[in-house]
Amino acid sequence: MGCGTIGSQVAYACQDMLQEKVELVVLCDTDTDKAFLLKNALKKGPRILKLTELIKKCNFVVEAASAKVSGDLLDKCIRAGRDCMVMSVGGLVGRENSLKRAIKKRVKVYIPSGALCGIDGLKSASTGRIDHVTLTTRKPPKGLEGAPYLKEKNIDLSGITGEETIFDGNVEEAIRGFPQNVNVAAVLSLAGLGAKKTTVKIVTSPHYTKNINEVEISGECGRIFTRTENVPSMANPKTSELAVFSAIATLAGITNSVRIGT
Repeated sequence: MGCGTIGSQVAYACQDMLQEKVELVVLCDTDTDKAFLLKNALKKGPRILKLTELIKKCNFVVEAASAKVSGDLLDKCIRAGRDCMVMSVGGLVGRENSLKRAIKKRVKVYIPSGALCGIDGLKSASTGRIDHVTLTTRKPPKGLEGAPYLKEKNIDLSGITGEETIFDGNVEEAIRGFPQNVNVAAVLSLAGLGAKKTTVKIVTSPHYTKNINEVEISGECGRIFTRTENVPSMANPKTSELAVFSAIATLAGITNSVRIGT
């Protein structure tokens, strides 16, 4: 579901490095032209169906659309008993009960770490006491264009000449203000303290050339600090290349009997 930057790369991987273990059956996108473009670019074009039909025809669903639809898609997968992978994790903030329902129905939901390092450490630390989790995201202005928060606060990105913090709040607030930019914050909150207690800072500068995510965790385990300097995707500067790779690696991990990492 979703034939944009991430969905397209996952589709190519299904017919390349994962072809021995995965069969790509259906494509779906609200923009049917986009779906047909991807279908024609693939070696063996899968069917193009609407979401309800997609869920019926597949035993595993990959969501790579947007936070606007990911929560509803997850609920539909749970009702149908379909395992799934969710990339637009921001759409799950405030809908954590859906994840609890998935557990009750024994539906497996996979949430990749995306353009972020340190999730393994946070999951391990969560078995003990965690005091603080902070994410500092640094992006060039182009990677933040169109965010609702900028319009709400009347922030003109073209007027920024140096490094400037444009947001400081929790994950719930960050997801509302930057729905296309901070999926990593949602992943971090689900793995740790939750959306209300996880702090997010968003910094921008015209001098940045990479999407940088810094995570700081403190608690019973000690202190963890990670810094990921991501190359923005050429197809979509709002997406880091590592987020694309993370989706493919998660799908590969699902099909492997050997698991590495927490």
